[in-house]
Amino acid sequence: MIESLKKLFAAPETENHKPDPHQLAVAATALMVQLSRVDNHEDERELQVIVDCAVKAHQVTREEAEDILSSALSQAEDATSLYEFTGQINEFLDQEGKQALLESIWQVALADDRIDKYEEHLIRRIADLLHLNHREFMQARHRAESKRS
Repeated sequence: MIESLKKLFAAPETENHKPDPHQLAVAATALMVQLSRVDNHEDERELQVIVDCAVKAHQVTREEAEDILSSALSQAEDATSLYEFTGQINEFLDQEGKQALLESIWQVALADDRIDKYEEHLIRRIADLLHLNHREFMQARHRAESKRS
């Protein structure tokens, strides 16, 4: 009887499952979509950079990247917090992968040639949720800025 109670209240065993690459791409893209919307002006250039980043980061075709963007747009619309997306990313990406994602997010912010204070604040929040420190935050920004030059 005690053993059955222990099993009942024990934490469920976690399975080592591999990430769904499409869902991981949607989560990363949804963060970029959230950024593109934070200044209340979703710029076409920002959406184009999001597609470009998806093509590069996930080794997909432009058409597949546009499908990912479409999924991300609908998921971002229904999202109640950033953690829905950063939780998945933290589970499956290493520090290097998260830094590359943050660099892509900076590229989206720079797409319209200005960084709004709300965009910078959101990027800081995303970096914190991805467990990236200030140095990594700034390095990602500098790499994104140097790619624009």
